[in-house]
Amino acid sequence: MSYRVQFLPDGIEVTAEGSEDLVTLAARAGITLRGACGGAGTCGRCRVMVTGGRVTVGGEKKVAPLEVAACQTVPASDLRVEIPATARLEEHRVLLSARSAGRLGEEESRFPVDAPLFSQTSLQLERPSLDDPGDDLSRLLRALKEQDQGEVYVPLEVLRELPSVLRARDWAITVGYSGNKGRREILSVVPGTEPQPAFGVAIDVGTTTVAVELWDLVSGRRLADSGTFNRQAAFGDDVVTRIIYATEQPEGRRILQDAVVETVNGLLRQVLAAAQVAPDRVWAATFAGNTTMVHLLLGVEPRFIRLEPYTPAANEWPGLHAEDLGLAINPRAAVYVVPGVASYVGGDITAGIVATGLHRKEGITLFVDIGTNGEMVLGNRDWLVACACSAGPAFEGGGIRAGMRAVPGAIEEVTVLPGGYEVFLRTIGGKPPLGICGSGLISALNSLLAAGILERSGNFRRDAATPRLREGDGGPEFVLAWEKETGSGNPIALSQAEVENLVRAKAAVFAGVRTMLGTLGLDLTAVEEVYVAGGFGQHINIRDAVSIGLLPDLPPERYHFVGNTALKGAAAALVSAQARQEMAVVARSMTYLELSVGNRFMEEFTAALFLPHTNKELFPSLAGEG
Repeated sequence: MSYRVQFLPDGIEVTAEGSEDLVTLAARAGITLRGACGGAGTCGRCRVMVTGGRVTVGGEKKVAPLEVAACQTVPASDLRVEIPATARLEEHRVLLSARSAGRLGEEESRFPVDAPLFSQTSLQLERPSLDDPGDDLSRLLRALKEQDQGEVYVPLEVLRELPSVLRARDWAITVGYSGNKGRREILSVVPGTEPQPAFGVAIDVGTTTVAVELWDLVSGRRLADSGTFNRQAAFGDDVVTRIIYATEQPEGRRILQDAVVETVNGLLRQVLAAAQVAPDRVWAATFAGNTTMVHLLLGVEPRFIRLEPYTPAANEWPGLHAEDLGLAINPRAAVYVVPGVASYVGGDITAGIVATGLHRKEGITLFVDIGTNGEMVLGNRDWLVACACSAGPAFEGGGIRAGMRAVPGAIEEVTVLPGGYEVFLRTIGGKPPLGICGSGLISALNSLLAAGILERSGNFRRDAATPRLREGDGGPEFVLAWEKETGSGNPIALSQAEVENLVRAKAAVFAGVRTMLGTLGLDLTAVEEVYVAGGFGQHINIRDAVSIGLLPDLPPERYHFVGNTALKGAAAALVSAQARQEMAVVARSMTYLELSVGNRFMEEFTAALFLPHTNKELFPSLAGEG
């Protein structure tokens, strides 16, 4: 039986079939709800108000009006559902490549536009005659061979129109093809020898956000870019909860694939409209993403990524076409997925290493990408070692009552004066505070420590006299903004439990770095440069991050913000065969360090559960502080 479900105040109506829950139905309506638990009904973020109709909640029939967790609620009649702002995942800042529009130069990508994923070549074929009556396909293949194009595959779709195309301009044609040297696939054959307009898209598929760039593959110019949140976020904050959703919920894998493809297609429509490019002119797409995100994008079983011994279905992926994924571009367009390394070090890290040129450096460099997972690579041109730790969603606002993405109104900098009586806040966009994002959480932790409100153990000082330190529903909490100061009319506070989550998250990242160094017998002084990648890294204050023990205590000049290196790498793969070749070599040669093996990581993690660390000698620049 089917029911009509109306979502308010949007006024959007969808038809519910079978046992679809309200999170799935809202996603179909284009409304992404907040969620952190993968549909388990435990996080409380997707609570909505059913104002009319009957529902089934956890197997129990209930009648409106009532407030429910959307992920646990299935329509039992026609419904009216009110979605409050607190349950919605809103737009937020997405870090793109941070490049000015223009030709991809050596200083930006390190790669020339030498062989895009889609290339064109012009040919003048010999006409058939009674002396040379060979077939059209053989004639085409012979001409391509004379140009040293290597082995060529011609699909049936091209062959169907080949006779007419060859004769339209007296055997003068332009051939469009994909692939590297070796086996190439012909994607288009058009009359005439003038290069046809051809475009490609580079796509970064992150756990939290998705970003797209549009490139002109003829001129080598970047034309437009756009980014937004990943609609999969409605079904879980991190990769583990999404794997659970994909494997334990009915149609979970398909729902998650549809969610990310819809996200990508929405961005494709935006960039194509901005550049006034027709979808069928887009002949190539490259994707960079972590291992789980790529599995879910491709609709591949992800179950065994999270089960020992943590094995992905593949690290290198076969060549695909846009129609295989339902992308809103030319169905024949070539799709390249940047190869990954292991279960928790994916193609986004491979892309980042190649984009920054770390694999060519003589000195030892540390690459850090901090998100829900903390992924790290250490090495130089001779060797590369990678590891990943579960930092949890805390630094991206997950598990924090007032946590939010980097949207206008999010607190991004906190100054607590000694004693804790006065607090100064800076928000994104200068708007009244609505919550606090990752950079704000790091700033708050450091400022509370410096102000004497937090002990080095991460516990609030019970003897602090400030009225901002009070007893909340879940224990002690510190008020960053009172009710009258916020944009929502609700206070913004950090509880003891939330501080402990942040301390565990920072400890995991630092322990990962220390474990890598220790396993290799290296001291921190061996690290000559540190690359901090990703949207989160772009906005943090290095001094704050060092002061709480998130990042190692190195001279500030050794730190470099390198932006969205996954997107930069995806763009390099789009325009350069050299980049694609280097990515394959880097992915195969990188050594993956599994942190769950042995006791070293756990020992380092336990030692890092202090601010900044149990061993203050690891942070010499902080001597005399605290």
